[in-house]
Amino acid sequence: MRKDQQMPKEEGLDNTVKALREGYQFIMNRRHTMHSNVFETTLLGEKAICMSGSEAAKVFYDNDKFRRADAAPTRVNKTLFGQGGVQGLDGEAHHHRKAMFMNLMDTFNLAEIRALTNKYWMKEAAKWENQEEVVLYEESKKVLAQVACEWVGVPLEEEVTDISEHLGDMFESPAAIGPTHWKGRHSRSKLEDWVEDLVKEVREGKKGVPEGRALYVFSWHKDHEGELLDEQTVAVELLNLLRPMVAISIYIAFTAQALEEYPEEAEKLKDGSEDKLHRFIQEVRRYYPFFPFAPARVDKTFTWDGYEFEEGTLTLLDLYGTNHHPKEWTNPALFQPERFLTWDKSPFDFIPQGGGDFTIGHRCAGEWVTIEILKESLDVLVNKLDYEVPEQDLSFSMNDMPSLPESKVIVRNVKRV
Repeated sequence: MRKDQQMPKEEGLDNTVKALREGYQFIMNRRHTMHSNVFETTLLGEKAICMSGSEAAKVFYDNDKFRRADAAPTRVNKTLFGQGGVQGLDGEAHHHRKAMFMNLMDTFNLAEIRALTNKYWMKEAAKWENQEEVVLYEESKKVLAQVACEWVGVPLEEEVTDISEHLGDMFESPAAIGPTHWKGRHSRSKLEDWVEDLVKEVREGKKGVPEGRALYVFSWHKDHEGELLDEQTVAVELLNLLRPMVAISIYIAFTAQALEEYPEEAEKLKDGSEDKLHRFIQEVRRYYPFFPFAPARVDKTFTWDGYEFEEGTLTLLDLYGTNHHPKEWTNPALFQPERFLTWDKSPFDFIPQGGGDFTIGHRCAGEWVTIEILKESLDVLVNKLDYEVPEQDLSFSMNDMPSLPESKVIVRNVKRV
C-alpha cells in the first residue's frame, strides 16, 4: 500500500449540475482525465468521494467501513426507496430485514415468477394483436405490474395501467427536478397509502392472503428486537418488491433494442437454450445503463490505497463505470454475450444492481428475480411472438437517469406463435 497521499480533486464549488448533465458517465469521465479510480468532488454542497472498479467495490461493500443509513439524498428516499426501507439500514437491523427478502428467493418462488412472466406476456400480447402498434416499454410495465402484484399477493383491484404508471413514476423520477420529481413523490404517497391499507386488513383478518406471499410474510415480520414492523414500513418494503420488479421494464426495452441491433446474437437464441438466454440478458445488464452509482458514507476514518476516507464522507461507487472498466472487461464497449462463458462470477466486477454478498451485504435482493424475468421475457420476444420493428430512434442518452431508448421501442403487427 502506498503512503498517505493527496486524493485527486475536481475543481469547482459544487459539481452537482455537472453530475446531472453527464449522468452515467460523470465518474467515468473523471476516471479517465484524472487517471485514478478514486477522486474527490463536491456534490449537493458537501465533499464526496467517487470510486470505480472491482477493488473499489470490495472496499465500498465492507460494512465495517461504510454505512447506508444517511447516504441517499432525501429526494431519492421520497421517490425511489421510501423512508425506513432496507436500503438505509446497517448492522443487525439490516441483516435481519434483508433475510426477510432473501427468504423469498428460493427455487419455488423463482420458478413461479418465471411462469407468471410468461402468463402475463401472453395475456397482454393477445390484446396487442388487435392494435397496429404498441410501445414495448410502456406495455412491459403493465406486464410486470401484474407479475409483481400476483407474486407479492397484492390484489390488483385498480386499473393495471394506473398501478404500473404510479410504480413507474417512482423509478423514473429520482434524478428529476420540478414536476417530474413531484409526480414521483405523489405516486409513492398514493401507493404507500394503498398498500398500508392492505397491511391493516391482513392484520385485522379482513383480507385472506396465502401465508407464503410477501404481503402476509412482511405484515407479520418482526424486527431484530422482536417487534412487528409498523404498517408504513411494511408498505415501504412491499413497494421495494413491486417497484424494482416493474423497473425491469427498462432492461426489457434495452433487450428488445439489442435483439434489433445485434441480429446475429438474436439468431443464436432461437433454439431456446437456457444458457444462451442467460448470457444474453447478463450482457444486456452489463452493457446498457441502469443504476448509475450507489451511495454510502464512511462509517469510521480509514486509509485505502494511500488515500484517507474521513468519517461521514459521502461516497459514490460507479456501477455503470465498473461494468465498463477496461481493467475488468475485455472490449467493454462491445456487446458480446459470449464473454459470460468465462466470467468468474465475481460479486465486485459485474454490479449492475450493486455488489457484494446477497445475504449480509447491500447487493440487491431482487437480482435473481431480475434474471428470471428477463430470461423469460427474452424467450417470449424471440420464440413466442412475431412482430415488426419499424424505423425509429433507438438511441439513448447517457445523461438521462434512468436512460431509455428514445422511442421506447415501438413494435407493430404483433402475433403470438
